[in-house]
Amino acid sequence: MKSHGKIAVSASIKPRALMTDTPRYAGVWTAKVITLFPSAFPGVLGESLTGRALKDGLWALEPIDLRPFGEGRHRNVDDTPAGGGAGMVLRADVLGQAIDTAQSGVTRDRAKWPILYMSPRGRPLDQAMARRFAACDGMTILCGRFEGVDERVLEEYEVEEVSLGDFVLTGGEIAAQALLDATVRLLPGVLGNEASTEEESFSAGLLEHPQYTRPATWRGRPIPEVLMSGHHGKIADWRREKSEQLTRERRPDLWESLRRNRDEDGAD
Repeated sequence: MKSHGKIAVSASIKPRALMTDTPRYAGVWTAKVITLFPSAFPGVLGESLTGRALKDGLWALEPIDLRPFGEGRHRNVDDTPAGGGAGMVLRADVLGQAIDTAQSGVTRDRAKWPILYMSPRGRPLDQAMARRFAACDGMTILCGRFEGVDERVLEEYEVEEVSLGDFVLTGGEIAAQALLDATVRLLPGVLGNEASTEEESFSAGLLEHPQYTRPATWRGRPIPEVLMSGHHGKIADWRREKSEQLTRERRPDLWESLRRNRDEDGAD
C-alpha cells in the first residue's frame, strides 16, 4: 500500500478501531457522510476501481451515524413540521451536532471542503460539478430522510444542495453514492487511464460516441468500417461526428448550450 504520511485523526462520539483494512491517511481526499444508515457505505463504492482505490488509500470514506446525536432515551432525530403537514423533519439541533463533529479539524473554506445535501430541489449534478468536487480537499454529505431537514441548518452551514434529477428517493444514501462515484473516479490514480476521462460523455460538452469491440460481426451487425481502418484521423472525425449527432438528437439542451458557447468564443 502506498504511504501518504501519518494516519489522519478526526473527532468521533464513539471509539473507532486503530487498525483497519482501509486506514485514512493525512492529506487524502476524504468523504464524510452523515446518515441514519452508515452500514449502507461503502456499498457499491467498495467494489471495482473505487473500492480498490479506497483500499489503497487514494481516497477515504467516513460514514457518520446520525442516530447517536439524537435527543432523549430513544435518540429522536426528527420532529413534526412547524406549521403542520405530513411527515417528519430532521431536527436542527441534532444535525448541527453531527455536522460540527464531521467538520472538526476540517477547513471552513467551502471552496475547499463543501458541505452537500442531497435534495431534489438542488442544482443538478453534472460533470463540471464532479470535477470541482474532485479538486477539493474532501466533502461532507448530508443524507436526508423523511420530509427533509430544518432549513436553518442549510443556512447556518452554507450547505450546497445537489440533485440527481427531477424525482424523489426515500433518502439521500443512493444519491450520495452516485455523487461520490462520479467524483472519486476523477481523483488522480483511481482510473489508471487519464485519457478515458477525457473522451467520455460530457467531458467536451457532448455525449460519448458509440463504442464497439470484438467480434467484428455480431448477428449480422459489423463494426463500422472506419474503426477497422487504422486511420486515426478518420476515426477521430467519425467519433466527433457521432458525438455531435447523438447530442443533437438526445440532448438538444446540451447541443444548444454548446452552440451558444461556440458562438461566444467565435469558434467554427
